[in-house]
Amino acid sequence: MKNQSRKKAGIYVRVSTRDQNSAAQETELKNYATRRGWTIHKIYADKMSGAKANRPALDELLADCRRGKIDAVLVWRFDRYARSLRQLVAGLDEFRRLGIDFVSCTEAIDTSLPSGELAYQIFGAIAQFERSLIGERTRAGLAEARRRGQPLGRPPLRALCPADIQKMRRERRQHGTSFKKLAHKFGVSVWSAFYSCKRAKA
Repeated sequence: MKNQSRKKAGIYVRVSTRDQNSAAQETELKNYATRRGWTIHKIYADKMSGAKANRPALDELLADCRRGKIDAVLVWRFDRYARSLRQLVAGLDEFRRLGIDFVSCTEAIDTSLPSGELAYQIFGAIAQFERSLIGERTRAGLAEARRRGQPLGRPPLRALCPADIQKMRRERRQHGTSFKKLAHKFGVSVWSAFYSCKRAKA
């Protein structure tokens, strides 16, 4: 077990626009680390919307976590770190795998405490419930589409007319052109090129 007095904490803060200031978040998180007797390795700050896929400071934090430079990650609130429940659970799973504790100050979640294991289980159960709902809605949508006679799956890139099929067959026969190249040339899938040539030949 790691020495709690020497635990290195990485503080992550984010504000939505460049007009906002992260000082309040930083102060509260630094105070929390001090109360726990942790040293602060670094403060990672992003000034951008949480909806953006790439957040440089967060990427740097995660890289340092994977290099073993950090023992605990502190955030002001869950939504400062994650854009969705799925991203939050994925992050918690990775921290757990790396042996890194996670603290969300305002939600009073600290996985270094005995109650932290319960937090992992709760979030995991919620994520599983969300996946089950998505799967159920998908299956219900497919069943309804079948009931209405709607075609399923992706539509073909384009429909081949008889003249296209003849040209494709001729090129395949005379030049041995691959189905992949034929598909690209005629704007169809590889399977469509293969099926059209074989069907016409039959």
